[in-house]
Amino acid sequence: MTGGDLEAGGNSPQARAHEVADALPDDQEDALHLAFEGLAKEHSLGPAQTRELQAMIGTLSDLAKEGTAVGDLKIANAALAEMTEAFRVFRPYRKVRKITMFGSARTLPEDPVYILARDVASHLARADWMVVTGAGPGIMAAGLEGAGREHAFGVNIRLPHEEGANVFIAQDPKLVEMRYFFTRKLMLIKESDAYAILPGGFGTQDESFELLTLLQTGKAEPAPVVMMETPGGTYWEGWLRFVEGEAIASGWVSPEDLALFKVTTSVDEATAEVLGFYRNYHSCRWVGDLLVLRVQTAPSRGELADLNRRFADIVTQGTIRIATAFPPERSSNDHPELPRLALRFDKWHFARLRQLIDAINECTGT
Repeated sequence: MTGGDLEAGGNSPQARAHEVADALPDDQEDALHLAFEGLAKEHSLGPAQTRELQAMIGTLSDLAKEGTAVGDLKIANAALAEMTEAFRVFRPYRKVRKITMFGSARTLPEDPVYILARDVASHLARADWMVVTGAGPGIMAAGLEGAGREHAFGVNIRLPHEEGANVFIAQDPKLVEMRYFFTRKLMLIKESDAYAILPGGFGTQDESFELLTLLQTGKAEPAPVVMMETPGGTYWEGWLRFVEGEAIASGWVSPEDLALFKVTTSVDEATAEVLGFYRNYHSCRWVGDLLVLRVQTAPSRGELADLNRRFADIVTQGTIRIATAFPPERSSNDHPELPRLALRFDKWHFARLRQLIDAINECTGT
C-alpha cells in the first residue's frame, strides 16, 4: 500500500498549491516562495515533490493565519515528525512485500494462537516477505520472533504500562517509536501489502474495522486480509456471525464485502491466501479515469472475454482491455515492463474489484 489511496479524484496537491497562491496577496505569496526556496535550496527535488512541499507551506500559513492554539499546533507538529521518521525508516524497503500483523498484546508465548502467528511470520519471511507489527508483547512479539530481525519492522506506541519494545526488535534501526495511535495505525496499514489479524481486544477490533473500511471504500489499495485462529477457535466465528446476522442482514454491509477477508485456521491456509493474491496480480494505479491493474501475465483472449462477462457490472464504460504502460507510468518508471488491464471502474464496488483480482490470479494466458 505504499502509494496513496485507490480512490480517484479529490483535491490534488497541485490544485491545493494553486489555491493557496491565488488566495494570497502578492507580498504573502512572495514570502511563501522565499520560505520554500530557503527550505529546498540544498535539496534536489522533483516537480511533484516541489508542488507537495509548496502546498504544505501554504497549510502552515493557514495555521498561522487562523491563530491555531498551541496545543493543536503541538499535535500537528508531533504527528508530522512521527510520520517523517517512519517514512525515513521504511523508504529503503519500499520494494519489499510486507505483511502487518494485528492481535492482542496479552497473548502468552505458550498460547497456540501465539505459535500460529509466529509460524506464519516465519513462513512468509522465508518467502522474502517482511513482517510489520507494533513492538509490544503478545501477537506483536510472535510476529517479530517468527520473522527474525532481518525481516522485521516494529512501530511502537508509547504506553505508560509498557516498558518499551520487545526483545525481538529493541534497538533495531527498523523500529519506530510513536506517541499517537492514529499515526501508528497509518503506518501499519500504509506500508503493507497484506494483513493478518489474530484474536484480540478493543485495539484489535478497532484496527480490523478500520482496515476493512479502508478496503471497502478504496482508501487502501486491494490487499489480502487473513483472520487467523487455531482449529476449533470461536473468535472469528462469533465475529462473523455478528457481521452477517446484524450488519449484513440490516443492509449496512453488502454481502460481497465478505470477499475482502478470509478466515483461516492453519499456517498453510494463511500463507496460501497471502502469496496467492500476488500470483499474477502485481499492483494498481489510476491514470486519468482509468484504473490500471498491472499483472505478471496478460490473460488470453478467452480469459479476457470471461473477465468481461463476469465483471461487466463494475465497468461504467467500454470493457476491460489489455494495455501497455501509459505515459504517466512510463515517465515515473512505474513498472513499464508489465502488461496491464485497464477499465473504467465504478469507484464504488471495491469488494467486486477484489473478486476481479482473484479471477485475474487464475488466468494463465493460455
